[in-house]
Amino acid sequence: VMAGLSLLLGRILAGRVLRPLRLITAATRRISAENLDERLAVAGPADEVKELADTVDGLLERLEASFVAQRRFVGNASHELRTPLATMRASLDVAVAKPEPSAQTVALAGRLRTELDRVDHLLDGFLLLARAQHGALGAPAPVALDELAREALAARAADLAPKGLTVDDDTRAGARTRGSRPLLSRMVENLVDNAIAHNEDGGTIRLATAHDAGGARLVVETGGPVLDQERVDRLTEPFERLGADRTGSEGSSGLGLSIVAAIVAAHGGRLVLLARPAGGLRVTVELPAAAGTEG
Repeated sequence: VMAGLSLLLGRILAGRVLRPLRLITAATRRISAENLDERLAVAGPADEVKELADTVDGLLERLEASFVAQRRFVGNASHELRTPLATMRASLDVAVAKPEPSAQTVALAGRLRTELDRVDHLLDGFLLLARAQHGALGAPAPVALDELAREALAARAADLAPKGLTVDDDTRAGARTRGSRPLLSRMVENLVDNAIAHNEDGGTIRLATAHDAGGARLVVETGGPVLDQERVDRLTEPFERLGADRTGSEGSSGLGLSIVAAIVAAHGGRLVLLARPAGGLRVTVELPAAAGTEG
């Protein structure tokens, strides 16, 4: 009897001791780069458990400060670089505007403007990436993914023809999420741009939207050669490309899919990149459904 009672008391005491540790473990697992502002904030006596929780909170505070500083640096540096770029453009305009500029001057100005456009595009990517990673969504609003997809396709009709690309538009109404329309629009535009730039001549692009109780989905599929899934998994990292085996890679900023990943994460969604067995790439974006959306 005494042995059974001792065992029971031991379990009760062990449960009371371990319960705070389990709560700390569960709370720590919920915290990621997107919610580093959360703290454990364990109350109670100043014992070893509270000391552990306070240590974790201190670590989270230092990590949050580091992440914020990094994102602020990217944004500030990108803004600061606008001034010298504008000065360069003005200098080119002055040189070309002189009476009877030489053919070499005009040709050089054209090449330099092309490079300046590429730098501008890269800076835009940096700013958008910093904004998305910082969670600067603005006032959230209901957004229809099928509308964004059709708008992106319509704006890029002239880019589809030269490569002879065929578009299979399977977008349907009802796939609605809630968030920043400008950011979500850029997300869809980047996916369509990626599908056009990294496609083979005469290839296909399929866009589809769907919704259910789990949320809203957007799927973008392209044809092409069979890709390596391990390399595809790294495409959301900045400046990561598949290389020469994807047509157009050399002209890419390397930020397109990393921006997509940041926007999806900022909206509490999930991004899946899949190398299709038949060749090409399948990109799936899963986002929370807007309130009131029927499955």
